[in-house]
Amino acid sequence: MQTLKGLGHEPLLRSHAPTDSEGAQAAIVNLSSPKTADLIAKLKALGVHVIGHAGHKEKELMAFGKDAGCDTLATNSELTYKIESLLAKV
Repeated sequence: MQTLKGLGHEPLLRSHAPTDSEGAQAAIVNLSSPKTADLIAKLKALGVHVIGHAGHKEKELMAFGKDAGCDTLATNSELTYKIESLLAKV
């Protein structure tokens, strides 16, 4: 959250699927979380760019994210060290 704030973003942390975009341009989704496919579909329907992430060895989760409709996929370390370039794709 602090990194996103430092980059000039106003992050929102949600534990449930949104019913509207709340002005969000992008969402970062942990691909190992439960009900992720539903969440990705809801975010996409709201016009939100979805960045899915998982561990670098979790190839099945990355494939799942691609199939589920994530706009961008990243490893956990990419999310940590390259968040600015990932958000620039939005």
